[in-house]
Amino acid sequence: MKRKIFIISMFLICTMGSQVMGQSRKYVSQFNHFQSYYNPGLTGYEGSALRGFVRNQWSGVEGAPKTFFLSLELDFGELGGLEDPALMGKNAMSLNMLHDTYGAFRETELMGSYASRIRITDRHNLRLGAGFNYLSVRLDGNALTSEQAQDATIGQYLGSFASMQIIDFNLGLALTHENYYLSYGMHNVNGGRLSSGDVFMDGKPVSMMVQAGYRHQFGENITAIGNFFYRRQSGFADNTEFNLKALMLETFWVGIGHRFNYANSLHVGYLRGNIRLGYVYEFPTNSSRQFLGNTHEFMVVLKLAGEKQYNKIW
Repeated sequence: MKRKIFIISMFLICTMGSQVMGQSRKYVSQFNHFQSYYNPGLTGYEGSALRGFVRNQWSGVEGAPKTFFLSLELDFGELGGLEDPALMGKNAMSLNMLHDTYGAFRETELMGSYASRIRITDRHNLRLGAGFNYLSVRLDGNALTSEQAQDATIGQYLGSFASMQIIDFNLGLALTHENYYLSYGMHNVNGGRLSSGDVFMDGKPVSMMVQAGYRHQFGENITAIGNFFYRRQSGFADNTEFNLKALMLETFWVGIGHRFNYANSLHVGYLRGNIRLGYVYEFPTNSSRQFLGNTHEFMVVLKLAGEKQYNKIW
């Protein structure tokens, strides 16, 4: 048990560095189902929906990251009864909550986003989005490892509790089509300079993300779908990943994914009416030193308005 905790602590220290001590990167293999979390410009791209996922990273390892996410997206054009809200609608909003635990840290992130879109051709929209980001981080000084206790900033809270709050802003731009999209987003535009409470993190580094996806239908029964994600953030290695899957009979899908230098993943999912369910089994690559075990990720999406029948996915 102590050996597992020691391995986790060494991983956090070596991969994050002192300037981002106490911060973790949230990986989501099914990122394509949660586009608006990464880019406010993609809010409402798939209409009004309730979304959520649970991710248990390094399953079986004590103190390993666990992430819970819940969001509500509202497309005002869809709610207003437009014939083709995805193309003709103009405004959408979303509320997101993410809770993450890893070692001695507990993070709760609340995010609100608003998106407006401009129709630039008969099949394309340019989407612009902005949002606010409230992050609350709680540090349990009783759960610090010996290495963390020696850190000049975090070690002062050994045996006690500390909390820090950060307010920041997000921006996003996206070009969307029924069968493909390309987007660029930024999180923590202000670098986490607006903070309160105890200070055990040096702000929050700006994060820049690119997302893209394409899908093509072969006959009536099979649709091929590909998604790409790239993220750059100071203090972390660049994050590049993709997934490929086949949607069959507009009912279920199977696929694979790869996060460069980190992990591979197997994807399965099911569509039924207005409900979408997905599961991912993720395992580290042979060369990866960043992951200590396998990961399970479950997601659910519930369509709230418009055509209450899912027949397309990303």
